Amino acid sequence: MASRSYSNLLELCSSDPPSFRMSRRIPRVMTVAGIISDLDDEADVGSCSSSSVPRDRTIIVANQLPIRAQRKQDGKGWIFSWDEDSLLLQLKDGLGDDDVEVIYVGCLREEIHPSEQDEVSQILLETFKCAPTFISPDLFSRYYHGYCKQQLWPLFHYMLPLSPDLGGRFDRSLWQAYVSVNKIFADKILEVINPEDDFVWVHDYHLMVLPTFLRKRFNRVKLGFFLHSPFPSSEIYKTLPVREELLRALLNSDLIGFHTFDYARHFLSCCGRMLGLTYESKRGYIGLEYYGRTVSIKILPVGIHMGQLRSALGLPETAAKVAELIKQFSDRGRIMLLGVDDMDIFKGITLKLLAMEQLLRQHPECRGKVVLVQIANPARGRGKDVKEVQAETYATVKRINQTFGMAGYDPVVLIDRPLQFYERIAYYVTAECCLVTAVRDGMNLIPYEYIISRQGNESLDKVLGLSPSTPKKSMLVVSEFIGCSPSLSGAIRVNPWNIDAVAEAMDSALEMAEPEKQLRHEKHFRYVSTHDVGYWAHSFLQDLERTCKDHSRHRCWGIGFGLKFRVVSLDTNFRKLSMEHIVSAYKRTKIRAILLDYDGTLMPHASIDKSPSSNSIDILNSLCRDKNNMVFLVSARSRTTLSEWFSSCENLVIAAEHGYFLRLKRDAEWERCVPVVDFSWKQIAEPVMKLYTETTDGSTIEDKESSLVWCYEDSDPDFGSCQAKELLDHLESVLANEPVSVKSGQHIVEVKPQGVSKGVVAGHLLSTMRDRDMLPDFVLCIGDDRSDEDMFEVITSAVAGPSLAPTAEVFACTVGRKPSKAKYFLDDIAESGRLMQGLASVSDRAAGGSLHIA
Repeated sequence: MASRSYSNLLELCSSDPPSFRMSRRIPRVMTVAGIISDLDDEADVGSCSSSSVPRDRTIIVANQLPIRAQRKQDGKGWIFSWDEDSLLLQLKDGLGDDDVEVIYVGCLREEIHPSEQDEVSQILLETFKCAPTFISPDLFSRYYHGYCKQQLWPLFHYMLPLSPDLGGRFDRSLWQAYVSVNKIFADKILEVINPEDDFVWVHDYHLMVLPTFLRKRFNRVKLGFFLHSPFPSSEIYKTLPVREELLRALLNSDLIGFHTFDYARHFLSCCGRMLGLTYESKRGYIGLEYYGRTVSIKILPVGIHMGQLRSALGLPETAAKVAELIKQFSDRGRIMLLGVDDMDIFKGITLKLLAMEQLLRQHPECRGKVVLVQIANPARGRGKDVKEVQAETYATVKRINQTFGMAGYDPVVLIDRPLQFYERIAYYVTAECCLVTAVRDGMNLIPYEYIISRQGNESLDKVLGLSPSTPKKSMLVVSEFIGCSPSLSGAIRVNPWNIDAVAEAMDSALEMAEPEKQLRHEKHFRYVSTHDVGYWAHSFLQDLERTCKDHSRHRCWGIGFGLKFRVVSLDTNFRKLSMEHIVSAYKRTKIRAILLDYDGTLMPHASIDKSPSSNSIDILNSLCRDKNNMVFLVSARSRTTLSEWFSSCENLVIAAEHGYFLRLKRDAEWERCVPVVDFSWKQIAEPVMKLYTETTDGSTIEDKESSLVWCYEDSDPDFGSCQAKELLDHLESVLANEPVSVKSGQHIVEVKPQGVSKGVVAGHLLSTMRDRDMLPDFVLCIGDDRSDEDMFEVITSAVAGPSLAPTAEVFACTVGRKPSKAKYFLDDIAESGRLMQGLASVSDRAAGGSLHIA
């Protein structure tokens, strides 16, 4: 039986450079543009000198290269040319031809025999700066037609695999084929990349796990990813068995782009619900903190290539075709409605035809006058669903034409042959209204092309019989489920499933007053002409450069196996606390201050029973018995709870409620660190919190002596976070004149007196020791959350002050690898437990009594 582990198959666990098993040598692009060299057998792939790169370079990666390939007539060799319709080629307009060198990585549409692959690679690299990936037909079929088109594509378009015939059921062998192809792409990129300098831009759902392979090989790779399809809601996405692998792979990018806010919102919701991540908007940029790295989110719809479209509008063939269409339709009193769609299940062609049928049924005056021209492009996928759509489309067209047609008039004209680009443009120019009624589509640029085509030019104006001063007009009926819909505010938006509404929208588009049509067209043209594909590409790469600018300032290392690999990126001064280092310092010092948080440091957050274990009590008692130690427990919990839990710890100093209450030993009285006697503000805050508790299922209120805490840990993460932000604003407003501070923490909103913090109590404890002529020469402070950062800041700044010995060694340590004011970190609670056990063992071996503070 084949192994189910794709990570072993793809050498993901190894940090060694990938090995090339092909006997032939693969040409690659060197650091000097235009020079081709063979790979040395011992060469470290991709390890090129950054100083030899004369200018910026971007590697654009997609499933297909922007190349057309044609076999020579003699059958020997190939003829290659640029594919002018490819988005990858068009986006170069936004990069600047003179400033940025572009390398393309992707597949060819045609199958290249293995004996020709070396020669083809050489030609494409030298002539087009393209690095082709060669994938066997069987593997490509399982990857593209299998996993991409039968599993990812339907799911990302909101189709759940409820049955084998409805959406593709998950097939692990197809998933492994998908991962294998992504690995092949990664190997090809390694041949051409200068990792310290190049930017890599990966496109679309075909290559969603590619960022993990690249990030594993080069921790600081400058990597952007743009998803051209929709991203489904979390309820849809989480049905995917490999949901976490895909999310973590995307998060190995530096910048992730989406066409609309809805798609980005769904992605962020998935990250929150499945990975527990939160995001923030920083000066207009949305960022996810992921193991010390900030993953930026970009929301910008792609545009069209204005130059290509205007060039096609100026062709004599276009003018001739427009004249032909005018003769065929306008001169015979016909009004053309136009649809241009791929023949697949999500484009809603049949729904559009049904709406046309409804229009003719409800508006008899349209019969013999209105014609729907439906251009059906060949389907990109294949399978049973495509055949069903084709059959239904042909049957519906036939029925409508039989019912409403007459001599010389067919209400629906179906064009199911491939059209030249200029032919399609001619249909745009002559159509009174364009209908795009897809039930789900990532972007869809048909409306943009239609708008620019309707703007026309002087030669087309002559063909149409218009004067140059005649205002242009266009009408759009668009589905609200396509990516371009939000940017076309002048279009008539429809629910394509509502046949009656679509029919009425078609009638409204025909009957609308001319001045309004002109205003809508002018608004659309202004947007589409300024937000073209060049603008989109330039904006994306500009944000990618901004996101990656701090890469060199951080230390990076990888953790995790397989597709759960991720990179930890931290400040160069932030390092792991070495057991040997701290034990050595512990042994040679005489007066030690040890400050410990409780939840998240000594006790896991996820633990049901929050009381300390007997082992934790023993460790604390061992540390407290050492005459050289003062041990402080600084917690947010109440003094009643802490007194009960640590009743057997005689010499443990306890600070409760973030230091509002302090007890220097078990038999001592509790004292207040902050002289607050007025808690009347609770009468204002508590009713507000109760309101949010009643409306937020799973939330609770904890009424402490000095503070009020609203906790939403058990609430829906999205709704709880939204309510917490609203509650924070509400409390700040009603408590503006009260001597309190309102702060948010991990799943909490807390109101407490001003001047109460763990930082204040840490300073107080150090001052108390100084007043007793005990200047610590060893300070260890361990915590895990935002409130502990105040402690880290105080003890770190105390190094040069009077509270510590001149030679004091200070260890501020956070639990978990994350940005912090502490200079050290421990991976998790288990490590902090081992550290405390180690120090306790040292103390147990040392003789001595207890050190008391009276």
